[in-house]
Amino acid sequence: MSLTLLEAAKLMQNPLQRGVVEVFPRTSPVLERLPFMPVSGNAYTYNQEHALPGVAFRGIGENYTESTGVVNPVTERLVILGGVSDVDRALVKTQGNVNDLRAIHDGLKAKATALKFTRTFFKGDSETAPREFDGLQKRLTGNQLIAMGNTSGGDVLTLDKLDELIDAVTGRPDVLFMNTAMRRKVNTLVRASGAAIETVSDSFGRRLEAYAGIPIAVIEDDETGAAILGFTEANPGGGSSVGTSIYAVRFGAGEYVSGLQAGEMDVIDQGLYSGGVAYRTLIEWICGMAVFHPKSAARLYGIKNA
Repeated sequence: MSLTLLEAAKLMQNPLQRGVVEVFPRTSPVLERLPFMPVSGNAYTYNQEHALPGVAFRGIGENYTESTGVVNPVTERLVILGGVSDVDRALVKTQGNVNDLRAIHDGLKAKATALKFTRTFFKGDSETAPREFDGLQKRLTGNQLIAMGNTSGGDVLTLDKLDELIDAVTGRPDVLFMNTAMRRKVNTLVRASGAAIETVSDSFGRRLEAYAGIPIAVIEDDETGAAILGFTEANPGGGSSVGTSIYAVRFGAGEYVSGLQAGEMDVIDQGLYSGGVAYRTLIEWICGMAVFHPKSAARLYGIKNA
């Protein structure tokens, strides 16, 4: 059964596991929405739709011309993500309850893991970092890669281009991912057009701005404090690498953009560890992602900060 992490956490009986897993969707707008499909093994192979077969009307006595659709076989490799969280037993003796202290440190480890996944979802590259999966920046090509313009140093965002990005996703995207500066720019453009700024609620009741009824989810820093969608990208027109991107994504297990996991995320209390001086919690997740439909996501790039 395919569930988001938020839905899966509600079904978990282990309070330690449930408490850690609940941190992930609260921390990451991606993990709040991304459904995860169960996978047996360390890889998953599927067919991605490329071209539909031909059909036609026919007259009496006529035959159809044979036409077969085209699918591309794709194999996604799962990776292992996680870490360990240690709390020195001396801190427990001097600062209070072991469960409270461990919850703090386990929460920090979970938050860092969620941000690491989020960065990889957009920027992952298995060629330069073999232990991670490929992100959307590497996967999206052709018509799913839309240039803001061809000016050296990048171009200013326009609502026309944002509409083009939305139209590049089959059906309708579930969310627009961008940095805080781009969210402000969208709001400025909407106000300048005389329209009212739309708002929607996320899964936790938090208010989000929206454009054309599509939630705008802000992607901020990764676990190292570096901006995930910062103004550090190369621009289609060349010049300094000071561009950023906006992503439109439609989620759906087995249909559009989906997460993959081999079993649930493991959250294991290993008790006293390292010679008996620290309480240790192991967080480990065998995970990946798949893009089942070639038009389930699109990227608008080459946007400068202006």
